[in-house]
Amino acid sequence: MIERSIKTQVTEALNTGKIIHIPGPRQVGKTTLLKQLEPFLQKPILWLNGDETDIRAMLEKPTSTLLKKLIGNHKTLIIDEAQRIYDIGIVLKLIIDNISNVKVIVTGSSAFELANRINEPLTGRKIDYFLFPLSFTEMVENTNLLEESRLLEHRLVYGYYPEVVTSSESEKEVLKRLSDAYLYKDIFAIEYLKKPVIIEKLLQALAFQIGNEVSYTELSQLIGADKETIERYIRYLEQAYIIYRLDSYSKNLRNEIKRGKKIYFYDNGIRNAIIRNFNPLTLRQDTGALWENFLITERLKRNQYEGKWINKYFWRTMAQHEIDYIEETEGVLYAFEFKWNPKRQVSLPEIFKKAYPDSVFQSINKENYQDFIYGF
Repeated sequence: MIERSIKTQVTEALNTGKIIHIPGPRQVGKTTLLKQLEPFLQKPILWLNGDETDIRAMLEKPTSTLLKKLIGNHKTLIIDEAQRIYDIGIVLKLIIDNISNVKVIVTGSSAFELANRINEPLTGRKIDYFLFPLSFTEMVENTNLLEESRLLEHRLVYGYYPEVVTSSESEKEVLKRLSDAYLYKDIFAIEYLKKPVIIEKLLQALAFQIGNEVSYTELSQLIGADKETIERYIRYLEQAYIIYRLDSYSKNLRNEIKRGKKIYFYDNGIRNAIIRNFNPLTLRQDTGALWENFLITERLKRNQYEGKWINKYFWRTMAQHEIDYIEETEGVLYAFEFKWNPKRQVSLPEIFKKAYPDSVFQSINKENYQDFIYGF
């Protein structure tokens, strides 16, 4: 069983008196992580699954009396897929306010309820530990650096979903099954989502545009839906932890793009399954895009798991000067360009250098990427 990076952090947080909230995409191992944590939890444990109809019905209109009877003498309450429970925030608030001797852990594979309804009633009462698909670092710790480095090209194509990593002979089948609907279960459950086919077309369009600036207007014309629908569906996909957004950086220059955005996938394998392309890198035209998506996502995992507070952007001007990725931390800008080929010469645009003279620049390629995502 592969050890997850946040296991120690979650274990240490068990005695804080706060709700432990573990969000993340479906099938990334949240339930498996809970089982790894079980030896550290006070017994007896009550497990509830929000995917089960009777559990949702029981908790739809809860009272403190009902919850006390349900929890009884259990010392730990685990609610898996909690986003499926209507007004889960109210449920958890009642538990915290009225039942003092129970530790509560919840997981969620979308942010529909957990983001929109929990935050207000549970402000200051919960700690979030986002769980990604497996990371390069976790796999290095599970095997070794040499073995994981040898698998780099494979990871760029098939990604890091746990079932994919452990199914060495059937990665394509696993990814197709995941991408065909399962990851979108929470989105398709929305009552007013009339046209799920738009979601599928939108995902395909976004998959072909990773690394490029995204225009909602162009997507609207391409897919045949109005701009407001595109914006709303992209928000749904973000809330379901399938994609995430990178905004443009602008501060000093008049011709910097100020409201631009790029969209990336939490996993390369899911992206490739959406466009049905599992060709090796030698047969692909999108190696650069895969490399960029991989690096930024692995950096995101690293920063999140290490508790780093970092603002992240891309940078571009109207004259098409650009930088793939920028991090801003403690007043310093760190600029990165991503090139698969280490022989490609890359330099910081002069216009950026003059506008931000104290910035730090580095080109990341397949020979030096380990420092960027592993953190030697």
